[in-house]
Amino acid sequence: MNKQSLLGFALIGVVLLLFSWYNTKQFEKQKRAQFVQDSLARVEAARYADSLAAAQPELMAADTLSEAQPEAQGQIYRTQSLNDMAFNGEEELVYLENDNVKVGISTHGGQIAEVLIKKYFKYDSTALYLIPKGASSFDVELDAGQYINTTDFNYQLVAVSDQSVTMRLYADADSYIENTYTLMPDSYDVGFDMHFVAMDAIIPRSSSQCKITWTLDMPRLEKGYTNEKNYSAVAFRYSGADKIKQIQLRKDSGRESLAGSVSWVAFKQQFFSAILYATDGFSGGDVAVKTYPEEDPQQRLFAAGASLTADYGAKGADFTRSFEFNFTPNHYPVLKGYDRKYDKLLPLGGWLVGSICKYVIIPVFNWLNKYISSYGLIILLLTILIKLVISPFTIKSYESTAKMKVLQPEIEKINAKYSKEADAMKKQQATMDLYKKSGVSMFGGCLPVLLQFPILYAMFRFFPASFELRQQSFLWAQDLSTYDSILDFGFRIPMYGNHISLFALLMGISMFVYGKMTAGATKAQNQQMPGMQFMTVWMMPIFMVLLCNNFSAGLNYYYFLSNLITIGQNWFIRKYMVSEEKLKAQIAKKTAEAKAPKKSKFAQRLEEAYKMQQQQQKKR
Repeated sequence: MNKQSLLGFALIGVVLLLFSWYNTKQFEKQKRAQFVQDSLARVEAARYADSLAAAQPELMAADTLSEAQPEAQGQIYRTQSLNDMAFNGEEELVYLENDNVKVGISTHGGQIAEVLIKKYFKYDSTALYLIPKGASSFDVELDAGQYINTTDFNYQLVAVSDQSVTMRLYADADSYIENTYTLMPDSYDVGFDMHFVAMDAIIPRSSSQCKITWTLDMPRLEKGYTNEKNYSAVAFRYSGADKIKQIQLRKDSGRESLAGSVSWVAFKQQFFSAILYATDGFSGGDVAVKTYPEEDPQQRLFAAGASLTADYGAKGADFTRSFEFNFTPNHYPVLKGYDRKYDKLLPLGGWLVGSICKYVIIPVFNWLNKYISSYGLIILLLTILIKLVISPFTIKSYESTAKMKVLQPEIEKINAKYSKEADAMKKQQATMDLYKKSGVSMFGGCLPVLLQFPILYAMFRFFPASFELRQQSFLWAQDLSTYDSILDFGFRIPMYGNHISLFALLMGISMFVYGKMTAGATKAQNQQMPGMQFMTVWMMPIFMVLLCNNFSAGLNYYYFLSNLITIGQNWFIRKYMVSEEKLKAQIAKKTAEAKAPKKSKFAQRLEEAYKMQQQQQKKR
């Protein structure tokens, strides 16, 4: 066999090895994805079990009887203990409770079955169950000589105290998995330890990990479906990463594979989160989410699932795998206190906007809250403080606008002199020369406004994510965290909604008044850009009313106050700080003293283009 043949066989072998490796990876990825999908399907099937039982009691009774007699069907599991715990015994629910939460733990599957957040209520004033009974499933799949799922077994209660519950799943008389749940006082956290005792004789040596599948139907807790949906997500954090990744619910569904060690997974609603944290991390897995329609009769927001791989680590005759559930409000100080990057769950914006929210707006807001109980008054004072901070930019912007108004007669003369379309470049050059001689910048009014945008956008981010505003009333608004309504239609208008938000309407009216006030001052610019006045005075207010009708009342109230204060500021500046007569005199003096302006490179290119255009016209 020659060298070429050997090389050919070697290349074929390499290709086959790579193809085999690729297929194995794809198979594992599909298997994990299918595992999450099957888990969601099991939860969906279990959800209808009660209605099926009501409709067909005889059939359900027969099924239950047949399941309770495995001997007639043969042994399903390899040990008698597992068979006994799968088919005998009834579900018991025990509770751990402190001032913050009440957690129900079921012996069926040894899992958390119910979570009540005690200090808060749903939008309709009913009890706030973050996990209603029957909405969650927590399953551990492991190799015990055969693959078993913990949700198929009834655990045996061992110990119950005020702060902890312990239950066991016996593989045989001496080997068991012990689940211990611990709730500490004044916390939202439930510690979860899986203690493996003498399971080394049951779990094969080749098995180094188990699979944890957690599925949850998150209920609707807030008034506005769209707002609640847009600020909810399934999130996870890779171990050691500064940022988190999220599947936002603006889409109806989503799925993502976790490539690498994961510290925690969170099912996040607008103002509350259910989080699973692993002390040693998860080695991989998948997450998936699907939203429910607004008309869902059970008032569910989304169904989420996480299939996670947990390594056993140093497996021996006695070892423990530790986790923690956090059922917490999405309140910045609370989330920040965990030091696990939970605060990244709040949609406060990127580096610049997020920093303004975290280090300026939230501290000032909380400081005001120490002395003032009315959140409407706090928003008013916060708006005034912000306006005072950016007032130098506001004054600068107004001065620039006033200068443009003073120059308006001169600009009209230039427009009249160069009225022909062929003189467009010459008119532009003459206008630029006028601005330069008089010391007026075309962008003088824009730059101060642009510098304010990060603060304005930070407020846009802060109000919908502000837990402090949740269910806080002010004037006619019953809840500043969601939309206010003075009239419900009973039907939905596309792009608007099924109600009238008065704060959104007032915000639109204030924009209209401000637009009318500034229309005269910007007449010169409007002549150069036809339609700008119509956009500013009419289109923008109408558009903002349509856009903001479903926004939180607190945000619309802030925009309304901001516009009112801006109108007042402009009046005060015009009345007492900036005199158009003085500006006119200053500009006239500066123009008279100014030497012929040195042409910029842009002006030179503009003049050359104009000359070329004139030459081409002469040739014609």
